[in-house]
Amino acid sequence: MADNNTIARPYAQAVFELAVDAGTLAEWSESLQVAGQLLGSGDVVDYLSAPAFSDEQRLEFLTGLFAKGKAALLTGKDKRGTNFLKLLLEYGRVAVLPEIAEHFEALKANVENTVDVTVTSAAKLSAEQQSAISKALAERLGRSIRLETEIDETLIGGAVIKAGDIVIDGSLRARLEGLSNALIN
Repeated sequence: MADNNTIARPYAQAVFELAVDAGTLAEWSESLQVAGQLLGSGDVVDYLSAPAFSDEQRLEFLTGLFAKGKAALLTGKDKRGTNFLKLLLEYGRVAVLPEIAEHFEALKANVENTVDVTVTSAAKLSAEQQSAISKALAERLGRSIRLETEIDETLIGGAVIKAGDIVIDGSLRARLEGLSNALIN
């Protein structure tokens, strides 16, 4: 059985090209993010997999759900969004909407020359620290940075920075583990 990411990639690419051609990149991004969040837990997908429902009933349920979630293009009012949902329903791919949203965001970030960065630290970062990290990463990566911070008190001190495939572990915990391994060997 194929991995959800493998299944999602061509759908995300197709929707991305559609969004670029129509000039609706931001709208598709927002709609897919909402849809991905609503379907992320799997409860809705489980509900929709009941054999008692027809594809028309599933479509009606999803468009109503997405309307409440403010997924503008997937509410049944936009022909392209409705056709996209019909396609996913026809091929049994609704469950991969969260992955489609992730791949879409990656394609969008590449076009916009941005990168999402998560900084996990032991304590809350000040605005100056966040600004310094953003500036240093922008210089290093040559892209605009969208910074998000998280707190993980188990790090003891320092921070772990994740930018796409790059991970910079400057945490005190990692340094102590490295020292421990060096002493053991």
